[in-house]
Amino acid sequence: MRLLFLAVLRRHTGNAVTAQRVRDHLEAAGHVCVLRDAFDFESPADVADLIMAENVEAALALHLYRGGRLLQGHRVPFGIIFGGTDLNEDANQEEKSRVMGRVLEEARFAVAFTEPMKEMAQRQWPHAKGKIYVQSQGITTTPSAAFNWSTFLQRADIHRSADGLRVFLLICGLRRVKDPLYLVDAFSEWHREDPSVFFLIVGPEVDPVFTQEVKAAVQRAPGVRLTRELPQDELHAAVRNCCAVVNSSVSEGMSAAILEAMDLEVPVLARNIPGNAAMVKHGVTGLLFSDPQEFVQLAKRLIRDPTLERELVANGKEYVRLSHSWQVERDVYRNLVGKLKGGSED
Repeated sequence: MRLLFLAVLRRHTGNAVTAQRVRDHLEAAGHVCVLRDAFDFESPADVADLIMAENVEAALALHLYRGGRLLQGHRVPFGIIFGGTDLNEDANQEEKSRVMGRVLEEARFAVAFTEPMKEMAQRQWPHAKGKIYVQSQGITTTPSAAFNWSTFLQRADIHRSADGLRVFLLICGLRRVKDPLYLVDAFSEWHREDPSVFFLIVGPEVDPVFTQEVKAAVQRAPGVRLTRELPQDELHAAVRNCCAVVNSSVSEGMSAAILEAMDLEVPVLARNIPGNAAMVKHGVTGLLFSDPQEFVQLAKRLIRDPTLERELVANGKEYVRLSHSWQVERDVYRNLVGKLKGGSED
């Protein structure tokens, strides 16, 4: 089949990585996948010409609102992959929720990354029960062999010897839902006590206004640095060299950064929110914190307890192997796309 796949494709973001991976799955199954950025279109009418020009037989969208609404009314069968924003933010806005409900009426299937996401969707849109499937993200990691950690630190304005340095890495696009400033003050206090610890925020400037707020706060915060996004292989290499990967989001669907850290055998410290708690079992596959002070306490514990670090790393790696198989994800999407054959259900 010729498939149109709509997703938000900001470079070096979790959405873009997920979209590329799913496209690879579909193309490996023999389909032609036309991947387009949902932000290039304003309405379903804007997509109509593309569907005709590309001779599209079926479609897929990552994000129920951002992408799915653009597929309404074309009489082309389609499926949906939920994003965290769908359920954690957009579903709370009445008009967006109505639009998403209508999209689900037309969709042949919808994919949630976790059981809690599926349950949230079924409560919000009961008519969609029976067409929502759970498939965790599959993970593959590819560290760059040419990556130089010391050079990277200097580019990030950390001018210290890498020996004995402990860098906590927060990987996120600069937007409020990721809350990159949540830990800044508490971490700065810790840095004043122990100058060997640094908090490094890595990610694209998604929200220009909020980005300026982040830059201003970081400039005032000793021990905290901000640097632009990296190509995926270099980012994975940076993860391999850090002390731990941090997630401080207000809400998450399924954080690829957490899963990639586990796969790369690096400890994870994550804010205790439902999306993170669905993946991180406290004290087993990672550490969950409920406020900045608890984060610092847990980070200090991680540093001084190598046995704990080894256990978290081993358990996290095994969790990803068992629950986030790239091959299983490929098989699931191949089977789901089979539901799109045959045109309209009318």
